[in-house]
Amino acid sequence: MVAALIGALAFATVASQAADPLPSWNDGPAKQSIINFVEKVTKPGAPDFVPLGERIATFDNDGTLWCEQPVPVQLYFALDRAKALAPQHPDWSTTEPFASLLKGDLQTTLAGGDHALIEVVMATHPGMTTAEFEQIVKDWIATAKHPKTGQLFTDMVYQPMLEVLSYFRANGFKNFIVSGGGIEFMRPWTERVYGIPPEQVRSHAGTVSLTYCGAGYAQSAESRLDCTESSEPFGLPLIAPSCAMLMAARGGSMIS
Repeated sequence: MVAALIGALAFATVASQAADPLPSWNDGPAKQSIINFVEKVTKPGAPDFVPLGERIATFDNDGTLWCEQPVPVQLYFALDRAKALAPQHPDWSTTEPFASLLKGDLQTTLAGGDHALIEVVMATHPGMTTAEFEQIVKDWIATAKHPKTGQLFTDMVYQPMLEVLSYFRANGFKNFIVSGGGIEFMRPWTERVYGIPPEQVRSHAGTVSLTYCGAGYAQSAESRLDCTESSEPFGLPLIAPSCAMLMAARGGSMIS
């Protein structure tokens, strides 16, 4: 009887989880709107039905899929890269935004706005092959921890959003990341953490050009925030896929 009772409880738990695809979400309009959306676009014959091959969902990364406070994670990566490269650039100790960055004063660095951040990225990210940069990111992200929680950055992801990714994937959606973060910074780990492969990660933060150098392609960055044809391999294409439905998620809100 005890074994039967335990089995019944286990079955009830599994059934409950199957009935609720978003168990970490509070019951309310946001959760219900997500479920309603998926149901109306996956029901054959419904007015809003979207065929399997045309289901795409796009998500922001920083502040949506993982933490963005107290500063975006990539800034911590840039800080460590700046420290590693500082001996080659003695002028950084007295030149902003590098001087503040090297002191660990990230808020002052952020106060310089987008152009200051772009300058840091341009100085610390390019100048190596894409394979070399990918390995640097993999090595860093494997051990880098959030300064306040002490947890790996890849553990500082939002469970409710992981459930949304899984829910969409189970219903035939292809999930994309379209983020202001650097595309080559995200691609080495997004598949492991989110189940989103590198080719489905796009960025609108700037442009990247490649130069063939014999051993591979070396990156260089340009100080631009627009998305142009020259940035298409690394950014969002100017012409969107021919899809009946494109969804975007930021901060848990859904736009269809």
